[in-house]
Amino acid sequence: MKVVIQRVTSASVTIDQKIKSSIQSGLLVLVGIEDADAEPDISWLSNKIVNLRIFDDINKVPNISVKENNGDILLISQFTLYAATKKGNRPSYLKASKAGVAVPLYEKLIHQLETDLGKKIFTGEFGADMKVTLLNDGPVTIIIDSKNRE
Repeated sequence: MKVVIQRVTSASVTIDQKIKSSIQSGLLVLVGIEDADAEPDISWLSNKIVNLRIFDDINKVPNISVKENNGDILLISQFTLYAATKKGNRPSYLKASKAGVAVPLYEKLIHQLETDLGKKIFTGEFGADMKVTLLNDGPVTIIIDSKNRE
């Protein structure tokens, strides 16, 4: 799994001109899923996301996690994180999982994040045409690949 994590002061996702989910202070997490992803990727990634210390403490040092900050998470599926651009100018998405593989893994990630965070997380809709808005705080944007553990 690949994720792009953005620390936000607000974020929302709109589908068919209706707001599906919105959060205030927290994390917007874009997630891409490939066929090789499995339970260990979900557990490791969820733990990393929830405990990543990227919120400022009273001394303006990034020492606090979204969990400690009681922040929210907005999780959005994004197959384009697996775009291959080596050949030509049209990205290939062959490495991204199809819905039959990706949806169950996405749902497991939602459940694991809710367990690790200790509260409901907010989502988009898998496969939908979504409009995502955000106010990036910092800006802080972090990319993590569960296969590289970095």
